Amino acid sequence: MSDTKEIEGATTHFTQMADSTREDWAIIDSHYKPFHAGLSNRILTHLKLLDGDFGGYPVDRLEHSVQSATRAYRAGMDEEYVVCALLHDIGDTLGSGNHADLAAAILKPYVSEKNHWMVEKHAIFQGYYFFHHIGEDQHMREKFRGHPHFEYTADFCHLYDQSAFDANYESMPLEAFEPMVHRLFSTMRYSFYKSPTAE
Repeated sequence: MSDTKEIEGATTHFTQMADSTREDWAIIDSHYKPFHAGLSNRILTHLKLLDGDFGGYPVDRLEHSVQSATRAYRAGMDEEYVVCALLHDIGDTLGSGNHADLAAAILKPYVSEKNHWMVEKHAIFQGYYFFHHIGEDQHMREKFRGHPHFEYTADFCHLYDQSAFDANYESMPLEAFEPMVHRLFSTMRYSFYKSPTAE
């Protein structure tokens, strides 16, 4: 394989992956590393799209996210959990019909299975507090009763999600959470793409 300095900035020339070589993938890997290093910045940029988006709520979606994370942080939850609280609704801009799935997909390679499940299912569990007002089944979450993470997810929604719409609450600034986001997304824990060169 070529020396790293020789392949930085190089470009591959195959027209289909079946014709690619080990040398091609060394070049691609040299581009991937700095791209992956910028992931947390891209996530924070996307999160900021929620700023000013009230959607009829008492606070905008960014304040809801920051307030959720602040409440979790002040309750002494660990850093991974706090970042999950911060990002649980990041999917609102692109996944209006399945925002929790989108947030969970972003977090999946970087968090525990328990926290991933919590984020993925939070929209259904959150429905306990309002689904009956919009003609949906308030007890939809009951289909997951007995799952090892049922109570964990119910607690998240009760303590840090449904309670985070207080316009008078003094949330921490988003900047306080940025180092946590950078740390969380610095290393993939679970991904079939993971390799010694991917971190």
